[in-house]
Amino acid sequence: MENSARPSPSPSYPVSAAGNALRVVRLLHELDELRVMDVADRLGVARSTAHRILAMLVFEGFAVQDRHKVYRPGPALQAIRGSQAAPPPDLITVAHPHLQRLADAVRETTHLMVLDGNGARFLDGVEGPQALRVSYRTGTLLPAHVTSGGKAMLAALPADRLRALYPNGLPGERADASADVERLFNELVAVRRDGYAINLQESERGVHAVGACVRDRTGTAVAAVAVAAPSVRCTRASLAALSRPLLAAVRDIGQGL
Repeated sequence: MENSARPSPSPSYPVSAAGNALRVVRLLHELDELRVMDVADRLGVARSTAHRILAMLVFEGFAVQDRHKVYRPGPALQAIRGSQAAPPPDLITVAHPHLQRLADAVRETTHLMVLDGNGARFLDGVEGPQALRVSYRTGTLLPAHVTSGGKAMLAALPADRLRALYPNGLPGERADASADVERLFNELVAVRRDGYAINLQESERGVHAVGACVRDRTGTAVAAVAVAAPSVRCTRASLAALSRPLLAAVRDIGQGL
């Protein structure tokens, strides 16, 4: 006997607004990019209505808008797909000159990274000019909670999305993983207050780093930049001083997106 799936019947109560929003989420998932006119045509609604739906999805993190007014999957949708970050297509192009200038100014290595699940994916980097320096890590994926840029991006997430990344505590085999995640969340409170995060030999022995979020013009955190230096040359107090040119650089990158 053939067992064919039947479509679920439409609900009897009006859900047009929610239904349209879900249809747009599905379209973003399938097509990876949408414009207001695309949504209006596919839903059969006015462009003003399509714009309101997309704006709501941006606010909730399901979409981001690039410099060409194209909407792409946002971090919330990427998390569902299995990847936390959807970097703007021109992120590396815009950021690299700022990474270079920052590296030249502070004479230390700079990194560009995005969230990938609960990890930090390194997209680009510029090594500092000194003989003793930290190497760049382009292509590397590290746990976000052990990197300064990763912590900065975690601190920018809403509480529910942050907790969803750590259902069983921090990654690893430690017995107190749940307690560790609470300590991380407490640390992120200070990151939000200060505007930057620090890494004291947490990702690699002998390396200290300071990181801050890159936010686009809507205020959405889309990436992070970190300055990394050998711990023998860079004290904890030095990281606070490095945060000033770092914060200027991430603002400039955000304005360029």
